[in-house]
Amino acid sequence: MAAADAALPWAAQCAGMALFASSFCLVALALVLMLLRRWPWCSCHVCRAYLTGSWARDFTNLGDWYAHLLRESPTGTVHVHVLGCTVTANPANVEYMLKTNFDNFPKGKTFAALLGDLLGGGIFNVDGHAWRHQRKMASLELGSVAVRSYAFGIIAQEVEARLMPLLAAAADASAVVDLQDVFRRFAFDTICKISFGLDLGCLELDMPVSKLADAFDTATRLCAMRGAASSPLLWRAKRLLNVGSERELREAIKLVDELAAAMIRERRKLGVANSHDLLSRFMASAGAGDEHHDVDDKYLRDIVVSFLLAGRDTVSSALTTLFMLLSKNPAVAAAMRAEAGGDGGDSEAPLTFEQLKRLDYTHAVLYENMRLFPPVQFDSKFCAGPDVLPDGTYVSGGTRVMYHPYAMGRMPRIWGTNHGAFRPDRWLTGEGGSFVPESLYKYPVFQAGLRVCLGKELAVTEMKAVAVAVVRAFDVQVVGDSGSAACAPKFVSGLTASISGGLPVRISRRVPS
Repeated sequence: MAAADAALPWAAQCAGMALFASSFCLVALALVLMLLRRWPWCSCHVCRAYLTGSWARDFTNLGDWYAHLLRESPTGTVHVHVLGCTVTANPANVEYMLKTNFDNFPKGKTFAALLGDLLGGGIFNVDGHAWRHQRKMASLELGSVAVRSYAFGIIAQEVEARLMPLLAAAADASAVVDLQDVFRRFAFDTICKISFGLDLGCLELDMPVSKLADAFDTATRLCAMRGAASSPLLWRAKRLLNVGSERELREAIKLVDELAAAMIRERRKLGVANSHDLLSRFMASAGAGDEHHDVDDKYLRDIVVSFLLAGRDTVSSALTTLFMLLSKNPAVAAAMRAEAGGDGGDSEAPLTFEQLKRLDYTHAVLYENMRLFPPVQFDSKFCAGPDVLPDGTYVSGGTRVMYHPYAMGRMPRIWGTNHGAFRPDRWLTGEGGSFVPESLYKYPVFQAGLRVCLGKELAVTEMKAVAVAVVRAFDVQVVGDSGSAACAPKFVSGLTASISGGLPVRISRRVPS
């Protein structure tokens, strides 16, 4: 009897090893079959360039290669067969996907699988009823005068009490700082206060490290790598075996989950009554009979992660590329300073919300920056059923369709022959040189149609507040290769644009005139 008991663990181990080996062989066989089906039988130059990485010989970023392909295409649309993807920079196609035939171009189950481990059932990763409910809630809250006033108060406080003293200290020490890191910390603190009513203090002068911010960075980077894989079997196999990048992703998401849960518990301790932060207002909707939607901890966790993605990375990305461009175009910074009514110095009071709204030239500078360097360089939908795009492109059901704001900003058929130039005045076409926006289908930086960004006005206000405060008080000079007028920034893989190696700058105080 004892011998039989001793043999059981050994037998179980053998069975487990056999099951593991058979699972591994099955996944490997499926992967080989997928590759045989798609390549090398697909011998087009686009697929071969993507698979071999040969595009990198001529282009700094994958987005620049896509822009080249789309400029060369008569329709502004190309197919990347090995990805099962159609890529477009045609405004008519964008409008068709995001508005005209919206229901046939959902996020789709494939996209939900790519980002589901991180975003869960958050607004950026769902369709149908779940999406409509969250959008309705977010629209009501972000449209509230009380919430907007509360948010602007936090932004103004973060700029004056933390960002400006930190930059002043760097200027006085003649230190080189990574402005991308500074803006990430600023945006992280700001969105945590606005969304959750909590202060993580990432932008204190000693620049403390946030475990949540680091885990979130890792998770978004690795989720983006999934989307870039030539076959989903690659990352699915690694997830099944819990190895490599998928193991790292699982550990990062586990930490995000733990810290998000802690934030929710803390918010409950503080109470949600009469609180203006967005998490409190979502929590207060529980039990109110709002379309019978349960507000449990999993739902709130997904809300937390969605707010972080929307409010931190996009704002910090846009501010980083803005000051990279201003360093190369000092006349633009001078014009912004003149419009804001100042030439530096500590005596100048911060601008009010109403004053910021009237800064048309600064508004144009922000939009021109995001035309060239959109924080989200591309977005994907999935064609639910066979369809034909307005440019005549046939799309079969289940195909991934990507519209590409980064490439669209570099299309001469949209922006003219000077599409590559940084020219804020292209937006000042209204009476007296006032700001006039372009169609969102030509400029889908904030998406467009039914999924247009609800936080657009808040994000623009935040960027204006930072940009004006910094250019009035400081000169910011990029050092290293990123400061060269001829050098294009190199972006790392991620859900939002992030400059590889950061943006090292030297800051100096402006002398009041």
